[in-house]
This record gives sequence, C-alpha cells and structure tokens, in this order.
Amino acid sequence: MANQNLPGEQPGLDFRALRHESRAANTYKAFLKDLSAMGNFDEAFAERAAVAVLAALEQRIYGEEVKDLEAQLPSKLRELLAEVPHHEGKPQVKFGRQQFFEMVANDLNKNLDEIEPIIRSVFMAVRSQITEGEAEDVADQLPSDLADLWRLPA
Repeated sequence: MANQNLPGEQPGLDFRALRHESRAANTYKAFLKDLSAMGNFDEAFAERAAVAVLAALEQRIYGEEVKDLEAQLPSKLRELLAEVPHHEGKPQVKFGRQQFFEMVANDLNKNLDEIEPIIRSVFMAVRSQITEGEAEDVADQLPSDLADLWRLPA
C-alpha cells in the first residue's frame, strides 16, 4: 500500500531521482554558503564569482583535466559552467596571472585590485570539493604564478 500513488501523482514517480535532485541542490547550496562565508559575499555574487573564476580556469587547463575537475564539482555548478558562452569551442590559450585576473575582473565587472581575494576564495571553496590528487593535477597545468594561488596556503 505504501507504493500506491496518491490522487494527482504520476504513476511510477522515481523517488530515487527526486532524492538525487534534492541532494544535488543541497550540495550546491552548501558550496555557495561556504564560498559566501570564505569571501564575505552574498550567495548571488558567490555564484557569479564561482562561474567566472572556474570558466577562466577551465580555459587555462587542457585535455581531460577540465572534465576531471568538473566531475568533482556540484552538478548545478557544472550546469552553470556549460552555459558560459566562451566555455565551449574556444581553443586553449596559455596565459598567466595578469590575464587570468583581467578575465575574471571583466566577467564580474570589478576593478583588478578587487579580484585576488575573490579568486582565492573561489579556489579555496573548489579545493574543498575535490580530491587532493585532482587539485595537484590542476596545479600541474598552471604556470607558477597561478599555481601559487590555486594551492592552499601553508
């Protein structure tokens, strides 16, 4: 009797899928909450910052590493990254810290002198979501000036 549908419910409703969606939403909310606390941002800006920084990072790393990194991120964040216009189809270009900062500053409509703490906060929040091995794989593809930002402070 417990599996019977109530009036108005769809037959065969997939409760596992609903639980998965609920967990995915909660994971993303927790990520945004953590990022908001780390950077002292509101959640709307935290989301924009995460997308801007990760979109720039994904243009700097190459090969399967983008997919490997994204596989460990909350699914809602992966969906947002897939919507970034310059996310797909652009050839990988090697650039350093200055251009990275400029890209993020342009995306967030911020001054360059405001960007480093935002990037650090996003990197810390992302690092808390991924394995240490994946974090090292990403760092290995970055120039030393960006890898220093990516790595956790000692």
